[in-house]
Amino acid sequence: MATARLSHLRITPRKARIIADMIRNQKVTNAIDSLRFMHKAGARSFFKLLVSAVANAEDIGKVDVDHLVVTKVIVDQGPTLKRWRPRAMGRANRILKKTSHILLEVSEVRS
Repeated sequence: MATARLSHLRITPRKARIIADMIRNQKVTNAIDSLRFMHKAGARSFFKLLVSAVANAEDIGKVDVDHLVVTKVIVDQGPTLKRWRPRAMGRANRILKKTSHILLEVSEVRS
């Protein structure tokens, strides 16, 4: 079992959870292929995180990459950046730029 963590990713947790649901419980090779050709904003970040988790698994011990499975993907909300947008008649609207914290875990499953 190996983990990789990504903090303060500038994508909303709601959008990131869509990608997380797509790769959860998939083999690593299938997840990498699906992330490589996915047309979502955070797919590249998830791809890099998954490659990092596989590298961490190889560093820990003798692991066969063909038997690795994405066992856990947790997307939590990070700090929100608060910005202001000028509006008519001297008013302003608040813009919330949300961030995400992602935890990805891979483990070896023999079948």
